[in-house]
Amino acid sequence: MTSDAHEPMTAQTFHAIPARPAPVRQGGLQAWLKSNLFGDLRTTLGTVLLGGLLLWYLPQFIQWALFSATWRPDSEACRAATVGACWGVVAEKYRLIIFGRYPFDEQWRPLLATVLMLSVLVASCVRFFWKPWLSLLWVAVLAVFFVLMYGDSFGLTRVETDRWGGFPLTLLLASLSIAMAFPLALLVALGRRSDLPAIRSACTIYIELVRGVPLISVLFMASFLFPLFMPQGTRIDVLIRVLIGITLFAAAYMAEVIRGGLQAIPKGQVEAAATLGLSYWQTQRKIVLPQALAIVVPGIMNNFIGIFKDTSLVTIVSLYELTGALGLALNSDADWRPFKVEGYLFIALIYFTFCFAMSRYSLWVEKQVNQGHAR
Repeated sequence: MTSDAHEPMTAQTFHAIPARPAPVRQGGLQAWLKSNLFGDLRTTLGTVLLGGLLLWYLPQFIQWALFSATWRPDSEACRAATVGACWGVVAEKYRLIIFGRYPFDEQWRPLLATVLMLSVLVASCVRFFWKPWLSLLWVAVLAVFFVLMYGDSFGLTRVETDRWGGFPLTLLLASLSIAMAFPLALLVALGRRSDLPAIRSACTIYIELVRGVPLISVLFMASFLFPLFMPQGTRIDVLIRVLIGITLFAAAYMAEVIRGGLQAIPKGQVEAAATLGLSYWQTQRKIVLPQALAIVVPGIMNNFIGIFKDTSLVTIVSLYELTGALGLALNSDADWRPFKVEGYLFIALIYFTFCFAMSRYSLWVEKQVNQGHAR
């Protein structure tokens, strides 16, 4: 045994490790306020300024809109109450605002048609209903919609399209123009990137011509100038002409949005698809378009929201949709004309509700299509 085995063991001194600071909570209300409202000096000053303005004006607006408001459809009471809003104009004119010049006794028909259209729109936004029969359901609902609105069959009286109006007309124009503009925009975007000069030039000319004029001009030409080029005795309904004009206008803008997504796809993916023997349309359908459309979901939804709001311009061609029906309701009655602000706030609430729902749905779609890139 060596001498090292008999040496005594030295004492070990224990040193405690200093406590580490507690981790900062990354979620909750406090973290959200700090990151969004009080992140730095400039953000804090903006929050304080805007918060002060809201604290000053919001109570006054609530007092005007709710507590001092007149809710009864009595124009004399609204004139007597000068400090609050007069929501009686909505209670008095809501049927004319919602349904326009549609015959009063037949307004159950546009109501039922609108409920059916909204139902299929909501179903189309739910993944459970994304089945092949959904397209057949759309065809059936549109057929029922036009039968109910136009009549002249199944014992229903005939109502010409120039008497359609209000919210059913807004919903019809927005839904059909979006449904028709999207596939057209897809083809135009692909055509503008085509290697064939004739197709590329035609798509470019179409986009630049349409984007170079306002929608009012397109509607004016579709309603008043287009019939001049038709053969003698041929007549196309004004609703169809306006629908075509809105569709062509929306497709031109949407095509540029989609083209931006197509340009974001690396060229190497297309070349790899070619080496695998995929055709042009197989490459677009299976590789390019799914990625490109996922990239531009916000832009496409922004275009959809713009179409929904642009339907208010059809008043220029004597189609009284939601905003036009409001003007028709108030301009024809001098007793309620002074309270048009309340009427337009009611219309704004309808537009905001649908546009906000579309924007929230857009965020959900973005989340779904980007799950593969989530970390």
